[in-house]
Amino acid sequence: MVKKSKKQKMKDEKLAKHPFNLLKSLIPTKLTRNHIYIIIVALIVAAFATVPSFIDVDTSYFAYFLFLCFLYIVIAQGWNVVAGYAGQISLCQNTFFGLGAYTTALLWLLDVTKTGYYFDPVLMVLSGLVPAILAIIIGIPLLSRLRGDYFAIGTLGVQFSVTVLFLKGGAFTKGADGLHLPSTVFQSMTPYYWTGFLLALFAIAVVYFINRSRIGLALKAIREDETAAASRGVHILKYKVFAFAVGAFLAGIGGSLFAYYLFHINPDSVMHLNWLFFPILMCVLGGNGTIIGPIIGAFFLAAISSFGDVYFAQMHPIFSGLLIILVMKFMPTGIIGLKDRIFSRR
Repeated sequence: MVKKSKKQKMKDEKLAKHPFNLLKSLIPTKLTRNHIYIIIVALIVAAFATVPSFIDVDTSYFAYFLFLCFLYIVIAQGWNVVAGYAGQISLCQNTFFGLGAYTTALLWLLDVTKTGYYFDPVLMVLSGLVPAILAIIIGIPLLSRLRGDYFAIGTLGVQFSVTVLFLKGGAFTKGADGLHLPSTVFQSMTPYYWTGFLLALFAIAVVYFINRSRIGLALKAIREDETAAASRGVHILKYKVFAFAVGAFLAGIGGSLFAYYLFHINPDSVMHLNWLFFPILMCVLGGNGTIIGPIIGAFFLAAISSFGDVYFAQMHPIFSGLLIILVMKFMPTGIIGLKDRIFSRR
């Protein structure tokens, strides 16, 4: 055994007293990567949960920005289930988003559930179930016969058809003018922050459990090779429709949350093409088919759209378009894919 010199011993003692090494000594030696992820997630959740304690949610633009991020996360994870995991490019997510908003408005104005309506959990669940049911109804014929670009075009046709139905809905939907909810119930932005935060956590949890389950494995197999998946006994249509319905449900509850914020529901506001392209852009920017990718994309896009409106007026869509082109060209796997590229070079 080689004896250490006095100088080496002094160096080792100095390193042992370093703050980083002291902190490292407090961490259990058997800490796995999963434990580290859990700790990081818990710290992030705790940080967002304490935001209302440090800022005034009603007057802070940062609080509104976070609310927008939470809403974007919900709808991005919805598209992520359909396209990122099942590999089905849906172009009618804005229809499901708008249908969720209209469901909230109509049930509220018609006094159907008699549960109070303002941020009513029952109403929000119903606003997710209605688009999910529509997704099953249209998904079975479309997904059983159409694949790839043809399925995307089919969903685009559904989007235009539903939008026209609501525009021509007469007294039921009030046409282009839309429905006006009683905005006198608004008192504070605090319930919007907390509801958006909880819905974002819910959407992330849904994708997480799908990813960790046999359903997620089946969806990934379908995404990679439908024929090979079918030969292994995977029921292709069942899993495709399931992913389509889950994506519609998340888009619907996102639309319900937006209806509570907007109080004026019409096809132009809740079925706008922004609600179609935003989920796609967020998933592409962050990383499609991952859990963390759409979250990164949501914050990124919310920053571009929010602060772009302040500093670049109506010019920020140009920068957004250029950014998407650059990402697709040089980072096809999104921002989250940079990790693999960086570590692969080492």
